[in-house]
Amino acid sequence: MSVGAGPERLHARVLEWYSHAARDLPWRSPEASPWGILVSEVMLQQTPVARVLPVWLEWLGRWPTPVDLAKEPPGEAVRAWGRLGYPRRALRLHAAAITIAAEHDGQVPSNEEDLLSLAGVGAYTAAAVATFAYGHRTTVVDTNVRRVLARAVGGEEHAPPSPTRVELALASSLVPEEPDRARTWSVATMELGALVCTARAPRCDDCPIRGECAWRLAGRPPYAGPARRGQAWHGTDRQLRGALLQLLRDSTDPVPRADLEALSPNDLQRERCLDSLVSDGLVEPLPGDRFGLPGAGAAGWR
Repeated sequence: MSVGAGPERLHARVLEWYSHAARDLPWRSPEASPWGILVSEVMLQQTPVARVLPVWLEWLGRWPTPVDLAKEPPGEAVRAWGRLGYPRRALRLHAAAITIAAEHDGQVPSNEEDLLSLAGVGAYTAAAVATFAYGHRTTVVDTNVRRVLARAVGGEEHAPPSPTRVELALASSLVPEEPDRARTWSVATMELGALVCTARAPRCDDCPIRGECAWRLAGRPPYAGPARRGQAWHGTDRQLRGALLQLLRDSTDPVPRADLEALSPNDLQRERCLDSLVSDGLVEPLPGDRFGLPGAGAAGWR
């Protein structure tokens, strides 16, 4: 299928499918605040909905506004992040909350330029918040959208490793003109990629655009681009960093170095991971060769 083959037909079929297939998620509710939507978008980066949902509910219950979070030390954001992974996102959300409280009267900004000035907010997140929170017509392109368009329009099993100018131009050209319809199109295309047009086992028979999909009509040719490698976990620095950080999250008091050393017999790897956590601002060294989450020193621990 090409863009000239009928984007209106593509819109109609995807939007009709979404009207009955959409998941009921709290950040999609009409009552969801811009802050709740921003938090959801940051949490959902590289993390599935099932893991995000309980943490999001706890987070919004504790910090319903950015001002509420800005009043807390950054370590509390890291603690509440739990096991979502990529915990620097928690620090960035905390920094964004401080900026929103100080420079935007406590309100999440509505335009993409101001959103991009917030810590941890890139082009995708800025566009997503602008459209999902404020109804602006933007181009929202995440991994799921890229995969749907690569298959349906480009005839490729997978999109390139990094977004290209051609991809972004294509995605922009397919956004409906009406802001409300554009907003729904963006979330519907993401949902189609998440539920049906999945990376490993696409359910083509259930796809609302199976009759127009260039990849399916071509016989679903296999991916011919650069090798796609999965991420290792067991025994990696990332696993050990997570274990060190979890020990600090679980403690309300400073943790002695000896307790951290007990997590791994590999002194070189353990110290490298601990140093990297300190460098990333996720861990704070304290007097007495102890460690805590960021802001621990301000809490008066000695």
